[in-house]
Amino acid sequence: MQGITSKENEFIKHIKKLKDKKYREVSHEYVIEGIKLVAEAIQEKAPIKQIVLCDDCEKNAAIPKDLMYEIAKYECIYVAEKVFKYLSEVQTPQGILAVIERNKQEIEIDYTQDIIVALDDVQDPGNLGTILRTVDSIGLTQILVSKGTADAYNPKVVRSTMGAIFRVKIIECEDLKQTLKEIKKHKFKVVVSSLQTEQTIYDISYHKKVIVIGNEANGVEQEIQNQADEKVKIPMLGKTESLNASVATGIILYEYVRQKRG
Repeated sequence: MQGITSKENEFIKHIKKLKDKKYREVSHEYVIEGIKLVAEAIQEKAPIKQIVLCDDCEKNAAIPKDLMYEIAKYECIYVAEKVFKYLSEVQTPQGILAVIERNKQEIEIDYTQDIIVALDDVQDPGNLGTILRTVDSIGLTQILVSKGTADAYNPKVVRSTMGAIFRVKIIECEDLKQTLKEIKKHKFKVVVSSLQTEQTIYDISYHKKVIVIGNEANGVEQEIQNQADEKVKIPMLGKTESLNASVATGIILYEYVRQKRG
């Protein structure tokens, strides 16, 4: 067991730097924080490198004893309260965080699933986290993200996934348009949302489809729209013409669930 009392400690500096996207990419690591997320990481057998605990945690009894038993199986590093607050991303920290190793190898697309969700430059971390959580909720195990999409390992994204990040493979596409062309070779059809159609999300079959979700401000880029096999829209009865990206994704994906159950 180690104990750290200084913010100048090299390990502490390393964790602090993991707030930066470029550093996360170089080190192939990211940080999770909070009792629930660490418990989820242990349950899902995520590649946990270290678990950092505030040295007052055990005294405060904030972390359940059964979880402490599991935590003890990993490399645990205790730090002073001031050091933990320095590292924490939240106003009221629970006194526990962990460093998780990212997959260093390129992840291959699984073509056995009914549908594949692809994000075209979704910018808001909250939207991305919620979409990951929604994808997980319907049983999908992967998601494609364009180069311009928000970083999936951003602390805000990680928190908002509520553990889904450990179950959903995030496949980063250098060129989403080219990736979609490759997916089409596996008999998938590309579906995009568009206001320039009378066809709704309720008019298509969700089998061997790639659902492309567009940027919050500009929607799906024109070149990808040109690649689309089908264009759909969410019918609305009010005056609002568009929805938040994560809300729209949820509505579309649960039409898939409805059809699958039916």
